[in-house]
Amino acid sequence: MNKLTDAIKHLIIINIILFVAPQLLKLDLTNILALHFPKNEHFGFWQYVTHIFMHGSFSHILFNMYGLYAFGTPLEQMWGKKKFIFFYFSAGIGAGLIYSLVNYYQFNGIFELFINAGLTDSETLSILKTGSTNDARVITAITQEQFNKITSLYSTPAVGASGAVYGVLVAFGLYFKDAKLALIFFPVPIAAKYFIPVMILGDLFFGMTKYSVGNIAHFAHIGGALIGFIIAWYWKKINLK
Repeated sequence: MNKLTDAIKHLIIINIILFVAPQLLKLDLTNILALHFPKNEHFGFWQYVTHIFMHGSFSHILFNMYGLYAFGTPLEQMWGKKKFIFFYFSAGIGAGLIYSLVNYYQFNGIFELFINAGLTDSETLSILKTGSTNDARVITAITQEQFNKITSLYSTPAVGASGAVYGVLVAFGLYFKDAKLALIFFPVPIAAKYFIPVMILGDLFFGMTKYSVGNIAHFAHIGGALIGFIIAWYWKKINLK
């Protein structure tokens, strides 16, 4: 078992504190620290950083922290503490930005239907804030499915280190491509160079279809993986260690 390195140890400690302390103190930090949709009243630019330390459940934080430890440790040992921290936050922030861009694109496509139906921007945002409407213009302009989609985009905040961890996972695959990995529900060891692309393609599939299981930010995973790949590929190319 790899020794717990400094940066990863401190990241895990901060994540645990921000998961446990609010529950013990009965504080809800979601509106402040989770990543909200840019048009939402609770949105703040700092949330592109703080959402990385927020988690919705014990299993959520457990899997993310295990992934950070398992795949990040050899990277921190190779790069050093400062470079690993730069990489981790770059992947996490990049994941949040790409997630927001994809959501913004999907949001605007439906938002335009409200405007075309004669509602103003403020009227539409007010409807999305309440999550319900009896306005006949809305009922005739969009379907229930579209309404559910846009209210979800507007109201549902993103939390978790998954995007940053996906960046770490991709970097691990670039540097240790023949390492054998396995999933709990598919316990067959597969080389990282095959395993990781399959995982990312799975996120792309679930993100673009209706088959996603649970409230998973698939495009945050893809965003973290993309930013992680770019940085790790460049560092590997110039032989930066």
